[in-house]
Amino acid sequence: AAGIVDVFAQRGARVFGPTRSAAIPHSHSKANMPKPNIERVTPVAAGLVCRRASSSGRQICRRPVARVENASAPIKAPLRLLISGSVINETYAVARQWRGWMGDVERPRLGVVTEAFANRPLVDVMDWIVANAPTVAALEVGAGGYAPTGHCDLPRLLRDASARKRWLSEITARGLSVAALNVWGNPLHPDEAIATQHDADLRDAVRLAALIGVDRVVALAGCPAGAAGDRTPHFAGGGWLPYLESIHEAQWKDAVAPYWSGVAEFAAREHPQLLVCLELHPGTVVYNVETFDRIAALGDSIAANIDPSHFFWMGMDPMAVVEAVGVRAGHCHGKDVVFAKHSLALNGLLDRRWPRPPEEMPWNFGVVGRGHDPAWWRSFAAALTRSTRVHTIAVEHEDPFVPPEEGIPEAAKVLAAPP
Repeated sequence: AAGIVDVFAQRGARVFGPTRSAAIPHSHSKANMPKPNIERVTPVAAGLVCRRASSSGRQICRRPVARVENASAPIKAPLRLLISGSVINETYAVARQWRGWMGDVERPRLGVVTEAFANRPLVDVMDWIVANAPTVAALEVGAGGYAPTGHCDLPRLLRDASARKRWLSEITARGLSVAALNVWGNPLHPDEAIATQHDADLRDAVRLAALIGVDRVVALAGCPAGAAGDRTPHFAGGGWLPYLESIHEAQWKDAVAPYWSGVAEFAAREHPQLLVCLELHPGTVVYNVETFDRIAALGDSIAANIDPSHFFWMGMDPMAVVEAVGVRAGHCHGKDVVFAKHSLALNGLLDRRWPRPPEEMPWNFGVVGRGHDPAWWRSFAAALTRSTRVHTIAVEHEDPFVPPEEGIPEAAKVLAAPP
């Protein structure tokens, strides 16, 4: 949701304006990024400062937004400053405090997965976000699969250009943007009706993303049958017993590789800039680095959605995962895990009853910062900045003990803290 401004050169540095090199991933389309109301930008001794005003002329902020250090030689990569805030008007004069990028480094903006408010109209959700979580700049919106679609009428937005324009206008008028469309589902489901619908939703989400200038679609890799004739999906998490051996290999050959090779080709053809970001999620055929490596090799448009909460409860190291996945990571969910020591001691990580009753579970999803301290999350955000193509950390609220109205602002405060 940030606007783009030119900046001034300092100490002999060449500082470029709105253009960006093709080598640097670009997540903010013109259709998705309204221009901010900025009066002027002036250089200062300590770095650069922006002065912004509302439409009434009242100054909103005057603060350094970046530094240009040791720039005696021209900067090789184009440099843009993404200044906090987008549409600044009388009603929504909100200074969104997130850092932009300099050179090749971009700190991810902060987003929200709107599914936490699936029972409320999108306009009400956005008004609440602006008022209660002003550092949030982007939305991840459910568009199909198992995701609730009350915030994104996919068929209508595909066929009706005026409806698309109105939908986007409501979003951008509040200084927000669409970070991703989410179609988490199971296009490999042995029930043909479910598989067909979820596949159609995924492909339509790619088409809509191309129309509205969004370059991330979040999805799950799915889970097929364990054998021909099965009516339910079979999660092949390991060959612990003879009847569990070799199932994943058969699934890969018969279902996973053919399907995702086709989707990768489709996405590259329909929207070359798009990344289909598969969440590494137990219960699907992609849940760790080894399984992701295998599916990512099927096409350049396949990327990872990094959700550290799943890594926490599986005993993985999110920092190591980020390092291993690297530039193939295109999106991130902000979600924590809180362990219950007594239940964990008795039942371990795998509990057939999960997620209910939550008070008896060995672990539950938690608000960012409640399972791992803010220092850990700052290090995690820095790792994303350093190693990946993640443009957005979208808060995904799934804490069973905390309402989203409390949890999302709390998570946003942790994630928006300076590095």
